[in-house]
Amino acid sequence: MAIAEVRPATPADVAEIVRIQGDTWEAAYSAFVPPDALVALRGPDARAAWSAAVDADAGRVLVATEGGWTVGFCAAAPALPPGGATSPEQAWGEIGALLVEPRWGRRGHAGRLLATAAEWLREAGARYGLAWVPEPDEASRRFYARAGWETDGGVRALDTGAGTLREIRLTGSLDLKLT
Repeated sequence: MAIAEVRPATPADVAEIVRIQGDTWEAAYSAFVPPDALVALRGPDARAAWSAAVDADAGRVLVATEGGWTVGFCAAAPALPPGGATSPEQAWGEIGALLVEPRWGRRGHAGRLLATAAEWLREAGARYGLAWVPEPDEASRRFYARAGWETDGGVRALDTGAGTLREIRLTGSLDLKLT
């Protein structure tokens, strides 16, 4: 069996991050996101955005690998808490993206990515986490539920360029209980 690990992303990982995001969104959201928006996920603007994120701060973008393959990634950052209040007791972190290529699913990669991101966010002072998930994405909602995260009533609209995709906010402790 190949060794699975999570590590900070490097500039050399950007092409795989872009590919995984494009492939995963195409597989999971093609019924909800117009083709032009899916194509844009693989374009130069996406590549530049991921390059900037990887360069911004070591540890904020993580990749999951199995053997010699890059199979998923996660982006995490400090965040304002829902409602905007700020205090050390209400320190929050956001999982901006957590994707595992579908053919590598059900092998623990997403859980390792989330646990590693949660550890980094806790070290940065956060106690709670949040993530935005497209409302029709039942698989991601079940994944976060297994970690103890629940919907909190927050919603937002993601502009797809040809309409909007409704996203729901999930929140929970960064002291994870992955099952």
